[in-house]
Amino acid sequence: QVQLVESGGGLVKSGGSLRLSCAASGSILSLNAMGWYRQAPGKGRELVATITSGGSTNYADSVKGRFTISRDNAKNTVYLQMNSLKPEDTAVYYCNANGRTYYSLTTSSFYWGQGTQVTVSS
Repeated sequence: QVQLVESGGGLVKSGGSLRLSCAASGSILSLNAMGWYRQAPGKGRELVATITSGGSTNYADSVKGRFTISRDNAKNTVYLQMNSLKPEDTAVYYCNANGRTYYSLTTSSFYWGQGTQVTVSS
């Protein structure tokens, strides 16, 4: 299977910036769409941003103009640059990827990282 490891979370003040990284490892044949989701305490997991293997992106309305998703296919890594952070951005951010492994050449599966905490103070 594919393992995803997030990094870059932390505590910042309102208006600050953070850059999250998610590195995929394992017997990876290819990664298709990748994305970032977040879950605040007491709330469900929500979409933040996604990016296809070709670089097409989409964002939640709440983060448009502030967050930027990107990827480095050679490194199997997806990034989330977060600017102008707000307290309501506080959540655990999870990396997601759809891909195939050398052991399942014709079947794509979805994988999740363990999450990284982002806390934005007022």
